[in-house]
Amino acid sequence: MAVHKTDALALADPAHRDFLLARSPLYWLARVSGRYRLDMDRVLKPIGMDVPRWRVLAILSEHEPASITELCDHAVIRLSTMTRIVRRLADSGLVTTRPREADGRVTEVSLTAAGRRAAVSVHRQASRIFNQGFSDFSADEVVALNALLRRLFDNFGETPG
Repeated sequence: MAVHKTDALALADPAHRDFLLARSPLYWLARVSGRYRLDMDRVLKPIGMDVPRWRVLAILSEHEPASITELCDHAVIRLSTMTRIVRRLADSGLVTTRPREADGRVTEVSLTAAGRRAAVSVHRQASRIFNQGFSDFSADEVVALNALLRRLFDNFGETPG
């Protein structure tokens, strides 16, 4: 059965009687995310890194120092999970933690020199995976995809009615 563009949104709704996973952008987002994670795990393991720690190093490369809560917001993960990741990074000497000067209840996280070197190394590996995935995309397509994904992300932050 051919799908008309006007029907695509309705058919992507899991409640639609003719719903198929392959019509759902969320199915494809989950698949892309899973494939990306597998590919990243493959290239990070040989350099002693993993995706959760890579995400924190990448965030800190742009937003440093950052509180654990701020890291959670950027990574979209639970506080308990982030606390464990930060502890592993600190134990490895890649980050330091300290109470925030303005509010001692807040833990700030910063990269160490070793953490900065690790971030550079991981960025190189991530670049390989990025270039593989986006090899046939134009710059305009990347801009459009980012805008669409940002809009989708914002929509999921809204409370369902």
